[in-house]
Amino acid sequence: MQYKKVTHVLFDLDGLLIDSEKLYTEAFETVCAKYGKTFTWEIKSTLLGFQGYECADKIIETLNLPLTRDEFMDECQKVYEKIFVNVQLMPGAQKLVDHLHSKGVPIALATSSSENSIEMKMQNHKSFLKHFHHLTMGSSDPEVTKGKPDPIIFLVCASRFPDKPKPENCLVFEDAVNGVKAACAANMQVVAVPDPRIDKEQLRNATLVLNSLEEFKPELFGLPSYD
Repeated sequence: MQYKKVTHVLFDLDGLLIDSEKLYTEAFETVCAKYGKTFTWEIKSTLLGFQGYECADKIIETLNLPLTRDEFMDECQKVYEKIFVNVQLMPGAQKLVDHLHSKGVPIALATSSSENSIEMKMQNHKSFLKHFHHLTMGSSDPEVTKGKPDPIIFLVCASRFPDKPKPENCLVFEDAVNGVKAACAANMQVVAVPDPRIDKEQLRNATLVLNSLEEFKPELFGLPSYD
């Protein structure tokens, strides 16, 4: 496989840089169980990459919950406030982000999460967030009009670098099928680091699929290699 040289890097957050997907699952399971419903991986796998309200709508519809979108999100929020303080960085995340930042590679965050959600999840990782030139937070950003797999979040994120790189000069890191689809639709190369339960056939359009960020070799894409 021939990889094209890139100049800028865009990162998803949940499930890629931080191990938060299992905490979202815990919250959804907790709220659904109150109404005698079971939140399963089959449902979860369809939500990865969605914005918060999209997840709420899909869960309510699939499980026929007697809640409005706002009621469901409010109940989840109460669980988030208890558990998100404990979120950990994924293996290899600190090393890769530190490395790219130290070598002067422009990096940014393109996450479906809202600003409030980021503040809650990253309260113990503020120094890590400072390495990013900017954060594009889909659920609270007026320019991000649709969730992934629509490419808008990556196009908006790239446009906010001062030198406004072309999409083909950007590399995206994602964990979700919808995120991979969004990056491809934006005409960007994409490295997928998926949940091992995701069918690899669904990731066939990814430029590269890894088991962990620890496996990534920056020089493949013309980026400075690890010393």
